[in-house]
Amino acid sequence: MSMASIGPHICYHTYDVVIVGAGGAGMRAALGMSSKNLKTACLSKVFPTRSHTVSAQGGIAAALNNMGDGDSWQDHFYDTVKGSDWLGDQDAIAIMCAEGAEAIIELEHMGVPFSRTATGHIYQRLFGGHTRNKGKQMAARACAAADRTGHAILHTLYQQCLKHNTTFYIEYVAIDLIMDEKGRCSGVVAWCLEDGTLHIFQAHLVVLATGGAGRTYASCTAAHMCTGDGAGMAVRAGLPLQDMEFVQFHPTGIYGVGALITEAVRGEGGYLLNNKGERFMERYAPHAKDLASRDVVSRALAIEIQEGRGCGENNDYIELHLAHLGADAIHARLGGIVETAKRFANVDVTSHPIPVVPTAHYNMGGIPTNTHGEVIRHVVGSKVETVPGLMAIGEAACVSVHGANRLGANSLLDLIVFGKRAAEKAALCVRPQTAHAPLPKIHYMPIIDRFESLRQGGDTLTTAELRTRMQKIMQKHVGVFRDGKTLNAGKKELARCFADLPHVTLADKSRIWNTDLMELLELHNLMLQALTIVHSATRRTESRGSHARADYPRRDDYKWLKHTLCYVHPNNEECTVTFANRKVILSPTIGGVHSIPPVARMY
Repeated sequence: MSMASIGPHICYHTYDVVIVGAGGAGMRAALGMSSKNLKTACLSKVFPTRSHTVSAQGGIAAALNNMGDGDSWQDHFYDTVKGSDWLGDQDAIAIMCAEGAEAIIELEHMGVPFSRTATGHIYQRLFGGHTRNKGKQMAARACAAADRTGHAILHTLYQQCLKHNTTFYIEYVAIDLIMDEKGRCSGVVAWCLEDGTLHIFQAHLVVLATGGAGRTYASCTAAHMCTGDGAGMAVRAGLPLQDMEFVQFHPTGIYGVGALITEAVRGEGGYLLNNKGERFMERYAPHAKDLASRDVVSRALAIEIQEGRGCGENNDYIELHLAHLGADAIHARLGGIVETAKRFANVDVTSHPIPVVPTAHYNMGGIPTNTHGEVIRHVVGSKVETVPGLMAIGEAACVSVHGANRLGANSLLDLIVFGKRAAEKAALCVRPQTAHAPLPKIHYMPIIDRFESLRQGGDTLTTAELRTRMQKIMQKHVGVFRDGKTLNAGKKELARCFADLPHVTLADKSRIWNTDLMELLELHNLMLQALTIVHSATRRTESRGSHARADYPRRDDYKWLKHTLCYVHPNNEECTVTFANRKVILSPTIGGVHSIPPVARMY
């Protein structure tokens, strides 16, 4: 590590690569880069094994065919294109699915303790939307480590990163990207919670792997740390966010809490019932039933509740049954769910159903990138301009492999495949130990000035008050079902929230372990993403995947088979939002599959 003091409480570091975020994507990239002798730093605001990948439960998708059902990566490709409601880029989808099996075997060789079949192969379970022969049969494709798959992967990657000498900066909060006048990214400014110091990290390449912004919503499956910091930094750097209108609602969040109940429960044979005792999914997805794609199941639950067929005193949740699977099977394959249901719903799943409702879960949109993780700044016709020195991967990014709706178990595969590809690209672009050009203060002092202004300024409004207002607006106006009137009202209310940001004051003005200040920085990032979500959702006048407009109930490929690029231009208490479009890539660039043209999406 190279470090020097450049002023009171400010330290300077130089690295070949700096990765912001230590989840599955960040650590897979860090491992690949460190193993190529690139001097790599990984910044994380939490301990790496507490990153949100640890909460991924049910599995990681790849066509290993370990369960003997004849699965293939071409089937996986078809399902993912269909699952995306044809908004996913087919070149990126083909890469992810074709490289999936190798990615899983690499994880196995690193030491990920996957569950095993009787013959010793990696155990694979059914997941929603994963099929054979274009939906004719379900495919067991989700490679599982019981129901703690993300936990197993994350711990293994951390151990491998330590083995390959990745340098971790733990409990460091990234504030903003350092950009020069030519639009190149040359580093990041971060704040150390432990001692209050500020740090300038200069790097030939910065990788944003900061996850999604689930906490834009009042009810979500995401941890409180999921505030989309990388996307917020990208917006302040003048970069667009892509397809932010597409927010996935997981159908089975615990009623009243939002804690996730993995799709693996239904993959193992669990099913949903309304207050009439009906397995109602047969009406909405006659073939896939409870294992239809998440957007379909979430809308079905919402309709059942809206039409009075919900359970409980207020008819406002659905029951998820798994007791019929037997206690032994439940504890062996769904042990984490046993604990989660007991802790958050006070339910013994071996004898009683879990009360569930659709809950905000995943951002399909994010920072636009190509298939190497390089961030896209502008698109003019067929010409794509990338940002020198900047990459994004994982849920923070939008490649786009998930399009308008992500299939379950594809998120972990996205992290691993594109984390590795980013590392391979970095090894080609960055020569190890190359000297850095002088870094002018004008490039990073405005970031420090903004940090100090937030720390010292404000009026009487608290972070918690404003964050709660924002989350309630998003929950009310940008939910499972949307319409123009509701969205426009949400836009106006969010604009007032944004205008109130400068009025937030802090009870604690210190730098050391100031969680109030950290939450204010996070709120600025959340607010920018909330704005992109509601503005993009208002603009897209169709229903596609997770974006369901009651006033525009049909998919409109003629007008809307395109990606949304949303730019937010903050200016003190006001902001303007502008848009551009990007073509959906409908042709795979690798062999073995052909383009799949858009058709009606049925399950």
